[in-house]
Amino acid sequence: MEREVKFATKCVHTGEKPDPVFGAHTTPIYQTSTFIFENARQGAARFAGEESGYVYARIPPNTPTHAVLAEKFAALEGGEAGQTFASGMAAITAISLTALKKGDHLISTDVVYGCTYSLFSQVLPGLGIEVSFVDTSKIENVKRAFKPETKMVFLESPANPTLTICDIAEIARIAREKGALCVVDNTFATPYFQRPLELGADLSLSSCTKYIGGHADLLGGIAAGNKDFMNRMSSVVGYTGGIMGPHEAWLCIRGLKTLHIRMERHAENAMKVAEFLESRPEVEWVRYPGLPSHPQHELALKQMSGFSGMLAFEVKGGIKAGRRLMDKVKLCSLAVSLGATDTLIQHPASMTHACVPCSVRKRVGITDGLVRLSVGIEDSGDIIADLKQALEAI
Repeated sequence: MEREVKFATKCVHTGEKPDPVFGAHTTPIYQTSTFIFENARQGAARFAGEESGYVYARIPPNTPTHAVLAEKFAALEGGEAGQTFASGMAAITAISLTALKKGDHLISTDVVYGCTYSLFSQVLPGLGIEVSFVDTSKIENVKRAFKPETKMVFLESPANPTLTICDIAEIARIAREKGALCVVDNTFATPYFQRPLELGADLSLSSCTKYIGGHADLLGGIAAGNKDFMNRMSSVVGYTGGIMGPHEAWLCIRGLKTLHIRMERHAENAMKVAEFLESRPEVEWVRYPGLPSHPQHELALKQMSGFSGMLAFEVKGGIKAGRRLMDKVKLCSLAVSLGATDTLIQHPASMTHACVPCSVRKRVGITDGLVRLSVGIEDSGDIIADLKQALEAI
């Protein structure tokens, strides 16, 4: 039996083979919309699903470039198969349309990315799908939310932007007993620090725009799970067309080759920054899973191997003080998104989560003064020095 290689080696090698035509070492960008068949019989067989192969770049497996990325990501997550998308939201949409139909019920973490909240609160109900937003950090809340019509549980852990953590293994077990799928948005943690499928979840997804690509230069989404669901979802992907471009797929392949190295530096820096912020008199509170002060710190230690580069904090003085802080930073970039090599700072209530009603934001802990920080891979001392001068300036 061939030896199972470690995570870092999978990042570099899984799915990649020398180009059979010219022997190119790196995976080529297959910049094509369509593929030539050897004969009419082969074309008909591929469209009928009787023969594997490529037919058209919108239809999974899209192109050989996409196929390498999907195989690599599935291996990193511990899944049987993967699928790429135009964005993280395209991934969530395709999963939802595959798993749910009119009359079904979805349970979602109450703290989710703003556009995920809008999809679940506005679009899905219009299709006859009921959605319940639940504090999934409390198991009893999850149990009470189940109905006979519940077909899917959607989790964000750590959650965006509060860094709330839920017990993936226990919720996945409950969902399985109830006959529902458990889907986890693993964008914040990445498969390097957390593997939901190994904890019992059915599907794990990430926005490739963030840590997977890693350089803030692409949009993309990706999911991994079992082959049966991925096969069922392929028709939804083909019909709705929310697919990743071949160049973006290639950039993600390149990004994954250094994922393990980057995530170590992100986490190392984030811990130092979190400890610094927690020591400052200007800061009301800090949320970082690696800090003992985090409400679910023990759970984070149990289901995560590291704590990634995301943290949230609130400056004393509320939203006005937070805005002054963001206007005073020099090294940190005032921008949305996350997972870039450089440090990004933003204000969720007026930016990424502005589409979430104020009453909902307050109920789930997205305060007007909350600042979200995506800690980059710069020298940690320089990041801290920038935050220090900005805090002193407010």
